[in-house]
Amino acid sequence: MKSPLLAALALCCALMARAADSYTLAVIPKGTTHEFWKSIHAGAVKAQRELEKEGTKVRLFWKGPLREDDRDQQIQVVENFTSRRVSGIVLAPLDSQALVNPVASAKQSGVPTVVIDSDLKSDKQISFVATDNFKGGQMGGDHLAKLMGDKGSVLLLRYQVGSASTEAREAGFLDAISKHPEIKVISADQYSGATRELAYQAAQNLLNRYGSKVQGVFCPCEAVTVGMTKALQDRGLAAGKVKVVGFDAGEQSVKDLKGGDVQALVVQNPVHMGYLGVITMVRHLQGKPVEKRVDTGVSVATRDNMKQPEIDQLLNPPLKQYLDE
Repeated sequence: MKSPLLAALALCCALMARAADSYTLAVIPKGTTHEFWKSIHAGAVKAQRELEKEGTKVRLFWKGPLREDDRDQQIQVVENFTSRRVSGIVLAPLDSQALVNPVASAKQSGVPTVVIDSDLKSDKQISFVATDNFKGGQMGGDHLAKLMGDKGSVLLLRYQVGSASTEAREAGFLDAISKHPEIKVISADQYSGATRELAYQAAQNLLNRYGSKVQGVFCPCEAVTVGMTKALQDRGLAAGKVKVVGFDAGEQSVKDLKGGDVQALVVQNPVHMGYLGVITMVRHLQGKPVEKRVDTGVSVATRDNMKQPEIDQLLNPPLKQYLDE
């Protein structure tokens, strides 16, 4: 039979353990406009619900810059949550270098960070949970080469400097295309910027110069895919006249895939990414070992396979199941 003192100590330990299983997490995306980030948010909420079922209370704070080129705002968000001493931060850094110091400062303050989606040039993060973006770029390049019959001229419209995820996709694409000697990359040094509107303008400029020479284009993210497709449509070069391989699944790009103006989309699993970002952070906070690198998978979606259940779920993620909009 336990003494009153031992019983009190046991109760105290149990209460401390219960308190330790309550966490506040800040999930900070690159931006809040694109549909990709809504899927990340849905995945974070999915993880929160599952953790609470197992008795781990998680309070999520979802906040990020409006635009994906607002480095200063994202830095400010990270610093604000660090000063609030949240239990941990799940961060998709919009710049691989600019967010290094904020993450290091957070760690020094006792606030760990799990990086998702886009890598950081640092070793201060607990884990990196993301797509193998280089592999995704390679898959896009190989598929575009197949669509073009292994010959012709292609354009690469880049996203923006400092975005590690899209830079890796662009490098993977160029690596794959280099293995097809009869395909020539006629432009690979132009950047679109962070929005569909800017991508549309950049695409128009490229097509003004190369429109009659190009047989294929690769777009490293959703904004670029939508902007380039619209520019091709306006010039009568869509519907397969110029082959388009894009990256990511948003409502418009999926519509263009279904309609035949986009021939393929390299698709990530952002719901799973957001989910694993939160799970990885909580497991770390619980003192459990976590992987330094977690690959969330990548696939190629086409009109032929887009109705397959595993591809359909990537193209049409169940956002309403997790988000109140």
